[in-house]
Amino acid sequence: MTVDGAVYAAAAREVLDRVIDSQAEGVARAADLIVASLRDGGVIQAFGSGHSEALAMEIAGRAGGLVPTNKLALRDVVVFGGQPPEVLSDPLLERDPTIAHRVLELANIQPSDVFVIASSSGINGSTVELARTVKQYGHKLIAITSLDHTAKAEPRHPSGQRLSDVADVVLDNGAPFGDAVLPLPAGGAVGAVSSLTAAMLAQMITTEVVRRLLDAGEQPPIYLSANVPGGDEHNRALEERYAGRIRRTA
Repeated sequence: MTVDGAVYAAAAREVLDRVIDSQAEGVARAADLIVASLRDGGVIQAFGSGHSEALAMEIAGRAGGLVPTNKLALRDVVVFGGQPPEVLSDPLLERDPTIAHRVLELANIQPSDVFVIASSSGINGSTVELARTVKQYGHKLIAITSLDHTAKAEPRHPSGQRLSDVADVVLDNGAPFGDAVLPLPAGGAVGAVSSLTAAMLAQMITTEVVRRLLDAGEQPPIYLSANVPGGDEHNRALEERYAGRIRRTA
């Protein structure tokens, strides 16, 4: 197989089209959960570790997105929890189930909040423990994962569960085992797609939520770009409704 940008673009487009077509029903169910949460005064709590953190950034605090959103991350134990920065240098940190509890403790979680957790593999300890814990607390949970990868990988959580085993709604990001789509002659592959498809799913969910609110005659709380006139003022006014519950860090 030829490996170049055009071949990757074609392969990625094929995966994106498949995800768009196959996950529409799941996206609709995810949007229903989020709308119910927002109407109850809830906030969307988004989490991902490694490259899956990009999904949380796609949901929380971006232009064209919903204001009642908060990004959870492993680095919260340093930024908000006072742990030394060296903690984050552990390459196996995301496999540690115990850190999930500290991440939750450092956030102002309310009973009406809904969670979106992304992990392409869906097997690491911190992710699965976070998912299991929020379900034990009674929250609704939307998972974005690769069903192909997670089915072929051994769970790293002591329970033997995967992220997909725990969630109320599971969205398949369509990525193959190992994420990359173009095999190399000597083994391995290049051209990851999970970030592309996860971003698409996040935006599909957001727009479906907005459609439901508009259809009901409600004004969606949407961010403007901070780089357009009036953006800062618009955003600050909306953020004040959720003071102390949503964090915006660099």
